[in-house]
Amino acid sequence: MTNIAVFGATGGTGRQIVEQALAAGHHVAALVRDPAKLDIKHPNLTTVTGNVLDQSAIQATIEGSHAVAVSLGNSANNPDGIVTTGTEGIIAAMQSQGIKRLVIVSSLGVGDSKEKVPFFFKMVMSTVLKKAMQDKENQEGAVRASGLEWVIVRPGGLTDETRTGNAKIATDNSISAGQVSRADVAAFVLDELTSPQAHIGKAVAIS
Repeated sequence: MTNIAVFGATGGTGRQIVEQALAAGHHVAALVRDPAKLDIKHPNLTTVTGNVLDQSAIQATIEGSHAVAVSLGNSANNPDGIVTTGTEGIIAAMQSQGIKRLVIVSSLGVGDSKEKVPFFFKMVMSTVLKKAMQDKENQEGAVRASGLEWVIVRPGGLTDETRTGNAKIATDNSISAGQVSRADVAAFVLDELTSPQAHIGKAVAIS
């Protein structure tokens, strides 16, 4: 059993990570602003009420954890840069508590994967999603500089389909952005959190 801390647990992918981790017998601690939004009842689930900009709440969430999953997103209600700022706080807490394994969910189109998304999405990335994509870019930079056992997961277009087990992964930018279920992404994240054969120090495309 692994003790896993999850940030972004009420989002589509984050919830899948929580559910699959619990089903696999792991203990999960999740930081949530509103506990009612994570309506999962399980003896191995601990919820901490707070937000990712509260360092004391982050510290409480990761205490005793072996690995940390970050699936933070932007919304109209969040301040600019919250993904990066929150991740920096998580990294600092992990460093202070000696926790090494960090897996974050980013996106295809970030960093050196810009050319792997369709032209239309490139246009959206440079306009409507410009701030959100820059936030993801900055987040990845903070993770790379952390000195932790990090893995960056870059999914393509996310769907709510069931887990297929057929998702393709690559670390060499050979995969273009197609659709992938949040359940498949979560399954891969869970493997990376718990496996000694994880893709440490790499950005992995999944589609």
